Amino acid sequence: MALFLVGARDPVPPAPVLVPEVSQHEIRVEQGFTGADLLLYGAILPPEGAATADDYDIVVVVEGPARAVVVREKRKVAGIWINAASSSFRSAPGFFAVASSRPVPEIVDARTAAIYELGLAWLQLSPIGSIDPARQQRFAHGLVEHMQRMGLYHEDPGAVRISNRVLYQARIALPSSVPTGDYTAETFAIRKGRVVASAMTHITVGKQGFARFIAVAAQHAGLVYGLCAVALSVLMGWIAGRLFARV
Repeated sequence: MALFLVGARDPVPPAPVLVPEVSQHEIRVEQGFTGADLLLYGAILPPEGAATADDYDIVVVVEGPARAVVVREKRKVAGIWINAASSSFRSAPGFFAVASSRPVPEIVDARTAAIYELGLAWLQLSPIGSIDPARQQRFAHGLVEHMQRMGLYHEDPGAVRISNRVLYQARIALPSSVPTGDYTAETFAIRKGRVVASAMTHITVGKQGFARFIAVAAQHAGLVYGLCAVALSVLMGWIAGRLFARV
């Protein structure tokens, strides 16, 4: 009788459960909107109970609606700035923010950060067509810098606070220029450089009141919107003329 010895593999420990929540699932953009302060919070539930909670790092990624973007490079010719080369990206988030309990390079390696897009350095943009990698990187870097100046891309290491190794919270600011649409807030629990759990919540940013009426009219009734805009301009011009005539 032949006997075979098979080495038993170490059992894979059960993953913790993430329970995420957000302070506002719907953000209304009305006249005079100055931005919003988004609170993301939740709990890490170890499989053996809170008493066995381990040390985890938390990274939260909030991403806004993706859209096609054309990046143009300005060049000074004869003292005049003109559009030179350009590059198109099929999909770039309109908003991208990362908050973490520590700087991301201290939590995971570059490969893991790239897989989960845990920072601006690892944001995956989709260029249209085949272009030189160095040129693609230059235009992608220019796009990220532009969005950072507008306050639409940012990262905040150390913004996530973890209490008793179970509860976490982070705040992410949305500027007044934040685009409308559907957003995702994805939370990652990381232990010893490995993502052990993730969970996602959804947020909607939409126009309300008169701003919503204008946006819907411009999108779905372009002719009527244009005629109303022209009529309003003529009316305002006539009123201004009458007022100045009395001065």
